[in-house]
Amino acid sequence: MKVFTVGFTKKSARRFFELLRASGAKRVVDVRLNNVSQLAGFAKKDDLAYFLEEIGGLEYVHLPALAPTQEMLDEYKKKGGDWKAYEARFLDLMVRRRIEETIPKEVISDGCLLCSEDKPHHCHRRLVAEYLKRHWGDVDIAHLG
Repeated sequence: MKVFTVGFTKKSARRFFELLRASGAKRVVDVRLNNVSQLAGFAKKDDLAYFLEEIGGLEYVHLPALAPTQEMLDEYKKKGGDWKAYEARFLDLMVRRRIEETIPKEVISDGCLLCSEDKPHHCHRRLVAEYLKRHWGDVDIAHLG
């Protein structure tokens, strides 16, 4: 199973959609809790779904079950929380949500996990992909751009 990840921050729309098209992904799986903010620009939920279909023939799926809670986000982003603490809390949240059982493999397979962070290193999309790889086994992860 191939799983891609991408963040839209620090990317032009051109670069973002070119990365997706070139990847071979069939759908974008939005793992953001907040996907309608004006700060999201071209990646706001409804606009993104339209652009994905028109530009790349890609599906759009929003899976908030793969997003952190607002409390976790606020602690890490607004209060300058520690990444290791955030990571541990988020991993625990995925265990409690049993995402390996509740998220359909066919939605993730050939999908691209989308979040806002430019790089995957300190982003929950990477944690989701790695968690699913540990539980599902045959998962090849590719971080785009």
